[in-house]
Amino acid sequence: MGMAEKEGKMQGWLHLIRYNRIGLQYSRKRYFILEDDCLNSFKSIPTSHTEEPVRRAIIDSCIRVVDNGRGSHRRKLFFIFTIYNTANHNDQLKLGATSSEEAARWIHALQDAAVKTVDLVSCSKRKYQPFSLSVSKRMAKRSIDWTSASSVHMEAMTSDVIAPSPWEIFGCQNGLRLFKEAKDRDSNVRRWDDHPAIMAVGVINGTPEAVFRTVMAVDASRTEWDFCFHKGSVVEQLDGHTDIVHVELYKHCLPWAMKRRDLLVRRYWRREDDGTYGGGYVIIPMNRGKKCIVRNMLSVDWRCWKSYLRKAYSRSVTICMVGTVAALREMYKTKEEGNIDIDVPEIEEEIKTETGCKRVQNETNEVTPGYNSGTSSISGMNDIGDEFFDVPAPSDDEEGWHSNTNSDSCYVNSFQPKLSSTANFVKRLQDLAVPKKGYTGLQSVSWGESLSCSYGTTLPRDANLKTPCSCAEADPTSFLIRGKTYLHDQKKIKAKGALMQLVGADWIKSSKREDNLAGRSNGIVSNYAAEGRSDFFFVINIQVPGTTTCTLALYYMLKMPLKETPLLECFIYGDNAFRDSRFKLIPYISKGSWIVRQSVGRKSCLVGQALQMNYFRGKNYLELGIDLGSSTVAKGVVGLVLGYLNNLVIEMAFVIQGDTAEELPEILVGTCRLNHLDAAKAVSTDAIGSSKS
Repeated sequence: MGMAEKEGKMQGWLHLIRYNRIGLQYSRKRYFILEDDCLNSFKSIPTSHTEEPVRRAIIDSCIRVVDNGRGSHRRKLFFIFTIYNTANHNDQLKLGATSSEEAARWIHALQDAAVKTVDLVSCSKRKYQPFSLSVSKRMAKRSIDWTSASSVHMEAMTSDVIAPSPWEIFGCQNGLRLFKEAKDRDSNVRRWDDHPAIMAVGVINGTPEAVFRTVMAVDASRTEWDFCFHKGSVVEQLDGHTDIVHVELYKHCLPWAMKRRDLLVRRYWRREDDGTYGGGYVIIPMNRGKKCIVRNMLSVDWRCWKSYLRKAYSRSVTICMVGTVAALREMYKTKEEGNIDIDVPEIEEEIKTETGCKRVQNETNEVTPGYNSGTSSISGMNDIGDEFFDVPAPSDDEEGWHSNTNSDSCYVNSFQPKLSSTANFVKRLQDLAVPKKGYTGLQSVSWGESLSCSYGTTLPRDANLKTPCSCAEADPTSFLIRGKTYLHDQKKIKAKGALMQLVGADWIKSSKREDNLAGRSNGIVSNYAAEGRSDFFFVINIQVPGTTTCTLALYYMLKMPLKETPLLECFIYGDNAFRDSRFKLIPYISKGSWIVRQSVGRKSCLVGQALQMNYFRGKNYLELGIDLGSSTVAKGVVGLVLGYLNNLVIEMAFVIQGDTAEELPEILVGTCRLNHLDAAKAVSTDAIGSSKS
């Protein structure tokens, strides 16, 4: 089921996925062509350019594409992604590819198509919104060259932070380089920890996707290379990027006299834009994707089972386990030299959950009524019939898109299964294992509820970085940004400074999402305005989902007149589509666990292309609301970060991306450094007051 890029078009077979309350029900194979600004659906490969599609959808700057990860149906694996309308998140379409690379190409092509229309048409000016479809016989007259370089996706996944490596080499074994987690720069400890994180690195003659499928399999095919693996199964799939795996290890790879052990592992993965697969195994493409670098990282405290084990022996057991990368390399090498096709597993795993049982029982049931073919809602069009899109009847509503949906509850993944007892059990084990000194969770009572404070002052500032749960500006020279000649040589330069100064910060909690903090009358922004000052504020509001919503707000003040910064001025006065296509974040965990550093990374990302963003414009401010709960990938990373929050030093830089020669070199908007944040010290909004101007 391949996908072709011919005549400047993106085309190939995809599966139209149907979901309801109990999960995936069925899929229908359709041939899709993405050409110009239209996504066309056919029941079969079109034989001529004049053949009309079954349905057509307009792709413009109002749409977003979300990677939903893996999903299985009737023991068949799909890599699923969702196209949805930012005006109404309930209007969405789920598509599935049988290959992660196919899904990635479609996601990138759809995102590029949306970005290319940013300067052509505004969401508010288009008569037909995305997915408000027409069956006009007009076919796209011009094709987009999807093979051309894209400034959004073609950057190499190199680090955008100047910092020492979190790993240091200590040996080489079986052709693998062995690393251990490096100590912090200010640490005087030189000895090994009791159970240090160890990483093995090797090169494999296989495509990243093939190696990814191989390491993800937990069936009999794994015994061809994993000499520690006895048997295993997927117990539960939490979402498309996270599942719980049961593994039984051979006793010969365990410490002496230790019986065969069962492990419950919470496994997480994601695919980066350059084709890198991240998780317990990191698979990096090289030689144009014909080979890959594989990193296997592991940290296990074997002495929790055998307290009398010596540290050196405990380390040797961990080294043995990460050394399976050498066996994986030899398996691919042997089959390549013998011209034997690599038997890549299909990962047709049976998910043993209550949800899965219900799914099997209901596969032959009728679809829940209520999906009318005449509606303009994508969720209603995605029914058991042959329709891909349905055409709304002419009405007075054609001028706009109306929805009664509350934006606070609009998430792409509407039907997420609840955590079963297995998932809760694993979560409790993780909670016990995570070092949470002083950490009491997001539901804890705030230390600052009795303090008198205002918005912009709830998170203390400490330039000396000695006060826990405080913030400061990070060193701008630690970050790399696009230089003047970036469009020609793709070289980045060290940032020299920032346009704005960090003048305030909030670390607050509430029972709901807190938007437009800059518009509150009892805040730093309104206080400046009341004094008659003309300073302009740029507020970044990062919303952390949970039973209690925590909010990190950073208040930046412009150091110069707005007119002297044309790109920033365009960003402030531009529409939301333009803002989504330009706002970048560079994250960096300067102190903390290796697993958090690995998950967060040090590469810049366009936030608006991955997460839902809301913008609030005032007379003297622009506030950016970043919803971390709008992506399953982001939620997985955030959940991990929250567990280690007290032990982390987090640095961030914010950039408005320059895409033309006139907009280069880039300049940082601002930086911040968060020193050992504590969720227990988040200030309740009830203690501040919620009055607005």
